[in-house]
Amino acid sequence: MTVTEPAGRADAADEPLSLGRAAARQLATTTKSVPQMQGISTRWLLKALPWVEASGGTYRVNRRLSYTVGDGRVTFVANGDDVRVVPPELGELAPLRGFEDEEVLAELAGRFQRRELEPGDVLAEFGSRSDQVFLIAHGKIAKAGVGAYGDQTALGTLANGDYFGENVLTSADAIWEFTAKAVTAATVLALSRQEFEGVLNRSETLRAHLEEFVASGSAARNEHGEAEIALSAGHDGEPALPGTFVDYDTSPREYELSVAQTVLRVHSRVSDLYSKPMNQTEQQLRLTVEALRERQEHELVNNTDFGLLHNADFDQRVPTRTGPPTPDDFDELLSLVWKGPGFFLAHPKTIAAFGRECSKAGIYPGPVDLGGHQVPAWRGVPILPCNKIPVTEHRTSSVLLMRTGEAEQGVIGLHQTGLPDEYQPGLNVRFMGISEQAIVSYLVSAYYSAAVLVPDALAVLEAAEIGRES
Repeated sequence: MTVTEPAGRADAADEPLSLGRAAARQLATTTKSVPQMQGISTRWLLKALPWVEASGGTYRVNRRLSYTVGDGRVTFVANGDDVRVVPPELGELAPLRGFEDEEVLAELAGRFQRRELEPGDVLAEFGSRSDQVFLIAHGKIAKAGVGAYGDQTALGTLANGDYFGENVLTSADAIWEFTAKAVTAATVLALSRQEFEGVLNRSETLRAHLEEFVASGSAARNEHGEAEIALSAGHDGEPALPGTFVDYDTSPREYELSVAQTVLRVHSRVSDLYSKPMNQTEQQLRLTVEALRERQEHELVNNTDFGLLHNADFDQRVPTRTGPPTPDDFDELLSLVWKGPGFFLAHPKTIAAFGRECSKAGIYPGPVDLGGHQVPAWRGVPILPCNKIPVTEHRTSSVLLMRTGEAEQGVIGLHQTGLPDEYQPGLNVRFMGISEQAIVSYLVSAYYSAAVLVPDALAVLEAAEIGRES
């Protein structure tokens, strides 16, 4: 027997029994977030730096007088396999610092011979006669000496732009005080004492310069190259006390405030009609200020004038020992900034690479609390992330360690507060008018800089590999 469905029952099953969601949303009010921006980072550098008022727009760093020494790095030019030193860059060698005879420098540069090294090749042997000066164009050279008990002692690693053996230029009887061995494949330029004497014998200006350099080497100075302060201690009776004074650098470094600016434009129709529940102008301004602050942090790290990566003293720059950033490398930085180190600053990928090296060594450093945030640390010193530190195409990056504060002779940020139409400290928003197209314009400006008060306040670990596989 066949059961027949009542007419129209199938169609009735498809009909909604209540108001649909799509139709109901037409009468509903949505809950909205403020505009989001992926480019906003934690900006730890801006938070951690102490900011000092530069009321005159310029901050002068007065220091004690220091004698000039050749502690820079040498620059090379490469044309295929042909690698040559830039002649004026020879002035970075201490004996040639301040020597400006371009013809003589060019002749010296042309007498350097290129050498290709393999890992393990020895350039200098401890105790042997030193008869060459070496410039490192590429690669790493390890220096090792003899300790107090006859064992080998690591004296550091030299890398691109470094040099050694410059005492050959002032003495024909110099002795190597360390062993220099290639850690990686390397390209070096070498100048023998014999080749140097060939130029020296024909140049009166070079001979006079070297004689003056040797004579000035007896000037009293401390371990930092500063003019010595004469003191007397441990005496008895009434001896004549030494007289002294503290000499100052007559050409101190001055840091002028830099600026990052943009013009924010908002159509008056948008701000009038579409500012509920959120003010359109305020949200546009908020995101613009975030972008300016991001650029400010980028400049504090990378600016060629005042950026921290470019203002670290050459003696405060060290290469990694093996490639990746290891606990030993971080300890080396701490040995350079040992007077109250404030924090490490590294790219997040570099921090991850450091964590992997710690795990390999079975070391698990604990975090520290910084303003309510748990951040990784090494030896109790926070390691703060900063995505503004460059990562090269070869997957290497740098790590900074700094001491901060004006009272601690550290690294400081510079700004000026009390600006007209100030929106945030050191940042103002100025109304520029309304155009004939009814567009409202605002000039948004951030003023800032940074200063390193003394060289040992900042150290940089260079060329840390962050992509090496285990």
